[in-house]
Amino acid sequence: MSEIANRDVHQYLLTLLEQQQARFHVVEHDAVGKCEAVSEIRGTALGQGAKALVCKIKGNGVKKHVLAILAADLQADLSRLAHHFGGQKASLASPLEVEHLTACVFGAIPPFSFHPDLHLVADPVLFQRFDDIAFNAGLLEKSVIMDTQDYLRIAQPEIVDFRRLSA
Repeated sequence: MSEIANRDVHQYLLTLLEQQQARFHVVEHDAVGKCEAVSEIRGTALGQGAKALVCKIKGNGVKKHVLAILAADLQADLSRLAHHFGGQKASLASPLEVEHLTACVFGAIPPFSFHPDLHLVADPVLFQRFDDIAFNAGLLEKSVIMDTQDYLRIAQPEIVDFRRLSA
């Protein structure tokens, strides 16, 4: 599953959602990279957007890649993420690592991990405010809007508080 092309990620995701009887629909739109712009096109609130960050966690003998999912209106606190896994620091993965682990370009990554070396975590706030979440579905020009509970049931992310807390 680790060597799939982005068109395949999109189709694989749709097949998975159909097989799992998820409540979802696909929205086609221009390939825009900004969360604010795409949420407007989708007709969803910014906070419904599932932002996907591929992170590297290092230190204390830890070396791990994590797909961290966060509501698009929040910011990640990478040090909280590193601490959760016992590491000293976390950083965003390089574009090459992102492509290798997700078979997607940055901005098109769905909130599902299809690679055995990519651990899926999600901040709980994404699931507390809206009945549906929205995300790019393997391609910059296709999004999925799906039932929040169906997402949790199918993706089964580890729930980790890693959003930046306001001072």
